Amino acid sequence: MRRLAEMPSDPSASRRQFLQSAGALAGAPWVVSGVTAAPAPAASPVASPSPVALVVNGQRHELLVEPRVTLLDALREHLNLTGTKKGCDRGQCGACTVLVNGRRINACLSLAVAHDGDAVVTIEGLGDSDRLHPMQAAFIEHDAFQCGYCTPGQICSAVALLDEVKRGEPSVVTASLAHTGAVPLTDVEVRERMSGNLCRCGAYLHIVKAVKAVAGAGR
Repeated sequence: MRRLAEMPSDPSASRRQFLQSAGALAGAPWVVSGVTAAPAPAASPVASPSPVALVVNGQRHELLVEPRVTLLDALREHLNLTGTKKGCDRGQCGACTVLVNGRRINACLSLAVAHDGDAVVTIEGLGDSDRLHPMQAAFIEHDAFQCGYCTPGQICSAVALLDEVKRGEPSVVTASLAHTGAVPLTDVEVRERMSGNLCRCGAYLHIVKAVKAVAGAGR
């Protein structure tokens, strides 16, 4: 820009020239120490959609999704199965827990395309209002929820927990690894095995009671 001593005496002219110079500088690449800043890199192209087949709650679905779409978003956004909740979206809260081939996983951490052909069970596939799953009925009976946001993930996790115990799979708190058959389901075992599912309302004591009630009923 021109030095102040060279600026015209007319104030309005000075203001116009200043704004014109500022606008020109804003639209030009910045120069620092004689070096022009490099232009911003172009945005990465979006990957082409990939076909994936999911057997969800016993029904086969053929989807076309981007490779970066998580199983959670595929269930909620593509199949409208919104019972599975999105909480932290980083695998810390367990609200998105579903069963894949009988095993519980965090759906927010798993890509949909990684489960081509897999069998997925969500909370909708466990039971409905006409015929509740025993674990759903136990959660109601024992007041094992308050706001209910984490409950679908809690119930799916609890169902998988009972299968793990039945198969004799130990946890870090299992008293003995020499046992055969089902692991004794103590309060400590339930708490440890459900520790990946957080309840902001703090219904943990009732959740333990619900899980043990179903286990004790042999269901």
